[in-house]
Amino acid sequence: MGARAFLTLLRAWPEAPGTAFSGEPEALVRAAARHGLAGFIEQALAHAGWMLPDASREALRRESRGSAARAIRVHALLLRSLEALAAVDVVPVVLKGYGLARRLYPEPFHRATTDVDLLVAPAQVEAASRALEGLGLVPVTERPGHGGEHAHHRAFHGPAGLVELHYRALATGGQALEAGVLLAHAEAFELEGHRVRYLRAEEELVYLALHASNHLLQRLAWLMDLKLLLRASPALSWPRVVEVARGTAFPHLAWYALDAAHRLLGLAVPPEVLAALAPPRWQRALARRFFSEERLLGARLAAHRAEWFTVKLLLAPRVRPMARYVLWRLGEVLPWKGPPA
Repeated sequence: MGARAFLTLLRAWPEAPGTAFSGEPEALVRAAARHGLAGFIEQALAHAGWMLPDASREALRRESRGSAARAIRVHALLLRSLEALAAVDVVPVVLKGYGLARRLYPEPFHRATTDVDLLVAPAQVEAASRALEGLGLVPVTERPGHGGEHAHHRAFHGPAGLVELHYRALATGGQALEAGVLLAHAEAFELEGHRVRYLRAEEELVYLALHASNHLLQRLAWLMDLKLLLRASPALSWPRVVEVARGTAFPHLAWYALDAAHRLLGLAVPPEVLAALAPPRWQRALARRFFSEERLLGARLAAHRAEWFTVKLLLAPRVRPMARYVLWRLGEVLPWKGPPA
């Protein structure tokens, strides 16, 4: 029950729940940490007037402070990366992470973030890569078989953290969301003295939904992102959202996230939008089973690799490319050792 109290706080925000807290405080703390929202829940509890026992309150405080410390570290790397890219005349789109949290959350360090995600045009990748290496970051060596249809970014790491330099917004199941579609409408902003770009609201909503579904909605912070983005974008055009989602190779993925956010968090998605993006009835039924409140709260799929691949295959917009992708990924997990002697 404590985990459902976590969901109650998310659903009610920015209002306070109309009920008193009930359930296991430890379960609430675990859910907040698991879903990357410990700091946000600490604030939401105060807003709701809900008091946890001292031990649970202290556990949540530790989770919140630890998450904030990691986010502050990523924030520092983000600013250094933006400065390095500016020196070679590259102004990236900042995806997810601190750039999103700063615009949508009451306190940006209350949303967990683990790395820096930047989107650039394919023609800018080499210059941007050299700039990031100039920070002392080292390219992550790709495993054999990576690249091509399954690749969408270059990764760089070092003591300061991890930067993912995207030249595609997303790649999944052998299909990709190319950068050009999103870069064409990205809008210029300033982030703490640095030039950046953010996706237009409609493109950002679709991108965040696709990203969340690509990871099977296993972190409810991703659904909360959708709720807060919609709240911050009163002029958002739903017909444009449908157009953008249908223009990708995987509108089904947008539906999975929007439908789950509608059911679990009360996201105000017009019925005609869900109808326009809906997969076949059998996939809708499976999605609502796999993405039920109980299963998402427990993030079950994140801990069960075989189930993860099965769900990816069952919910794929196109089965054949996803089957190739699943076999490729299984080849990484279970390396082929040749026929038995």
